[in-house]
Amino acid sequence: MSPHNNTDIAASVPSDAQLMAERSKFLKNGATAGVTCVPFSGGQPKGGVDDGPVEMVRFGILDQLQGMGYAVELSAGMDKYKTMKPAQDPPIGVLKNPRYVAMAARRVSEQVREHCEAGRMAVTLGGDHSIAMGTLVGSTAVYGDDLCVVWVDAHADINTPSTTTSGNLHGCPLAYILGLCQASTPSDPFAWVPRGCVRKDRLVYIGLRDVDPAEKLILRQHGIKAFSMHDVDKHGIGRVVEMALDHVNRDRSLPVHMSFDVDALDPSVAPATGTPVRGGLTFREGHYICEAVAETGCLVALDLVEVNPALGDPESLRQTVAVGCSLVRCSLGERLL
Repeated sequence: MSPHNNTDIAASVPSDAQLMAERSKFLKNGATAGVTCVPFSGGQPKGGVDDGPVEMVRFGILDQLQGMGYAVELSAGMDKYKTMKPAQDPPIGVLKNPRYVAMAARRVSEQVREHCEAGRMAVTLGGDHSIAMGTLVGSTAVYGDDLCVVWVDAHADINTPSTTTSGNLHGCPLAYILGLCQASTPSDPFAWVPRGCVRKDRLVYIGLRDVDPAEKLILRQHGIKAFSMHDVDKHGIGRVVEMALDHVNRDRSLPVHMSFDVDALDPSVAPATGTPVRGGLTFREGHYICEAVAETGCLVALDLVEVNPALGDPESLRQTVAVGCSLVRCSLGERLL
């Protein structure tokens, strides 16, 4: 009997993209990744995070997705995020760069909505986490308030304009999305955001460990479910992910948008990020979250944010970009075996 030809064997095995598309409960074009690169840093003060998606593309994330069998549809006009910055953008109260953040988030929402309407897996590479205001508006415009949000982060990002002390809007996107702050005037640059487009009982956090006192109060007052690193230590990541999904999507019958900030990982794993906090997720814990969400067949949108190439040495950059790309691949169905 002649030995099998390796090429023939590979051709007969379904690709990761094919398996994800077959598993998907919501995507009509699940073997296509709709990728939006958002080189944006206006939601926080440290330069360099706008180069995060550029470095991930340079590292080969688009080629890697194609190697998994995905067709890649790339949103046009990546450079516009830098050129659209207004000449004058004075603070509104303590909020910094409010018009720029609002303009960028609105553009993101339109691009993500286009991918979701086409039934593609919407993948957004940031950029700072303020862009999630746009990604969530875009995905909820298609999937409605049944959309479940898994927010993987060291921080809660739920400060309101009246509770934020820094004025950095990357710490505020969920307050707008959940409707915790209403449009103050018709000239409010965030008046376009549909307040409450994500239901509070459809949001769950994993990995919290640096939460402002006002944010703790908000989480308690509104009954928002959060699993901190204490819970990960106590129960293990497998049980935590199961409990998180049970809370927002018990029957695994609703669409899921996962927003993953790389600072959820321990700085020893992802050092090149703007607000690192010790005691974070290990390499495998972060990847397990992505693998487990992918296995549900419910994932429709993914954000990967806060990779900052300007922070740390070249090895820190390489390590963080490599981890970011790996998290994206795992979320889109890359298997260990």
